[in-house]
Amino acid sequence: MKILNFLSPDQIRLGSLEIIDFSSFLELFGRFSLNFIVIMILVRWLYYSTTRRKDYLFTYILISSVVFLLCYLLESVKLQIGFALGLFAIFGIIRYRTNDIPIKEMTYLFLIIGVSVINSLADDETSLAEILFTNGAIIFATYGLEKLWLLRHESSKIVLYEKIDLIRPENYSLLIKDLKERTGISTIKRVEIGKIDFLRDTCFLTIYYEEPGKDINITDQIGEIRNNDDDD
Repeated sequence: MKILNFLSPDQIRLGSLEIIDFSSFLELFGRFSLNFIVIMILVRWLYYSTTRRKDYLFTYILISSVVFLLCYLLESVKLQIGFALGLFAIFGIIRYRTNDIPIKEMTYLFLIIGVSVINSLADDETSLAEILFTNGAIIFATYGLEKLWLLRHESSKIVLYEKIDLIRPENYSLLIKDLKERTGISTIKRVEIGKIDFLRDTCFLTIYYEEPGKDINITDQIGEIRNNDDDD
């Protein structure tokens, strides 16, 4: 009695257990490779090159890989389209304990989930050319928005400010002048006033300024500041 059964040139079984189906494995490998390359272009080249956020880079790559494999492997058991769309709802309501996800990061999260679902659930009626065109169109649109059309980006910083008398509307010009002198940022466009603490005579200010060649850079300390405020 043979333990290993070579049923066909591309299929090997160990008893009733299928060890490998070469045709199915090559399809999985090809789809995963395509999806991984597209995700790396989107999050490593386009996203990370402008934001330098390693935490989101790590998250996007792993979520994309897991979503792709989950959808691809469960597709063989009649994965319903409702389940695939449910992934958007599940990850769309994610809120990390220490920080709210900014709108741009949420957009990239939606993007990488959508790409992974498309690449994993495309059926036999969808040609390779259509899949490549879809991925290429997404990359092109993201590249155009990230690198070509938004050449001048508005960055932001959150500062704890103690000259609370300058936050009055009539002192706005003095506030801008003082912030330019103390921060060294000469391109401040506007300032938004956040939480005010009259007991300590301090407030949180969000400074918006133009910085060519860089993307919106909201500091990682926002979540910590909010948590500290909640604790107080």
